Amino acid sequence: MMSSQANAITPAPIIVGGKPLDPGIADQASEWLTLHMSGEMTEADNQRWQAWRDAHPDHNRAWQHIEGVMGRFGKLQASAAYKSLSPYAAETMADSDTHASRRKAMKILLYLGGTGVAGLFTSQTQTWQQLAADYHTGVGEKREISLADGTRITLNTASSINVSFDGKRRLVRLVAGEIMIVTGHINANERPFVIASNDGNICALGTQFTVRQYEDHTAVTVLEHAVEITPEGTPGSSQVVRTGQGVSFTRHGFGKLKSTDEQAAAWVRGQIIADDMRLADFVADLGRYRKGVLRCDPAVADLRLSAVLPLKDVESILNMLPNSLPVKVMSFTRFWVTIAPA
Repeated sequence: MMSSQANAITPAPIIVGGKPLDPGIADQASEWLTLHMSGEMTEADNQRWQAWRDAHPDHNRAWQHIEGVMGRFGKLQASAAYKSLSPYAAETMADSDTHASRRKAMKILLYLGGTGVAGLFTSQTQTWQQLAADYHTGVGEKREISLADGTRITLNTASSINVSFDGKRRLVRLVAGEIMIVTGHINANERPFVIASNDGNICALGTQFTVRQYEDHTAVTVLEHAVEITPEGTPGSSQVVRTGQGVSFTRHGFGKLKSTDEQAAAWVRGQIIADDMRLADFVADLGRYRKGVLRCDPAVADLRLSAVLPLKDVESILNMLPNSLPVKVMSFTRFWVTIAPA
């Protein structure tokens, strides 16, 4: 029933300083970048690198481009990102030579350009914060924990929280991702139970609810009872959200209160639900459950999709898309996939 239409993608030309860069020079530059970031460069290597830069203007142009991108980040971040690429390269590229795999991964970064490298560093910083959290999940993972007060918290894919209970309140800080909370017994005499996001605090009023941290806002859906939300930037302003309601908020205010549907907590049941959903939005949501880059070509972004699908096999979901829509699934590697016009 499922079928795959995976084709190789030819990377776009590398444009440096407004002019294309020869792929062979990009290969050489990626090798030097790999050696620099490994921390294993000797004085002899440094002399050979200088000679390579002086040998042709395009060599120096390529390296100045790399320095411009890498210069935005500190040495510690650069070193950590290199280490993170080691397992990524080994898993992504079928190559027994680890150094060759790393060079290929570096070349992918060159094709992505400065924005792609910036995205990698940003994601690595976020990854460190998530791994240092009290509780976390990996991509595609789901985990349920129980706290000392009887509260149950389910963490969705790539999510993390810190827990801090003291004499004044019970605080759970959402570092990244999405969680569902079923609070333990709450009464007026107990310490308040608070979820803190980047945008403000959600105080449980004896309830079951979900919280998702987006890049620029927080979304809350109440499944039972109510919560009180207070944005970080406007502590004098708060809003109560009740059963069957959801709202998004930023540090400075609230979006429109809306009725919720079964999509809000479908992930807890291991499902992803699309109800006349834009393909671009569906792909963005699905991308949270798999490693690598999953993108939607703008040409098919506005196609609509309705489906209830199991999250346990994301690749099967991708493979079924061409059976339902006029699209094809194109793979540069299994970690770089684009949904494009058929």
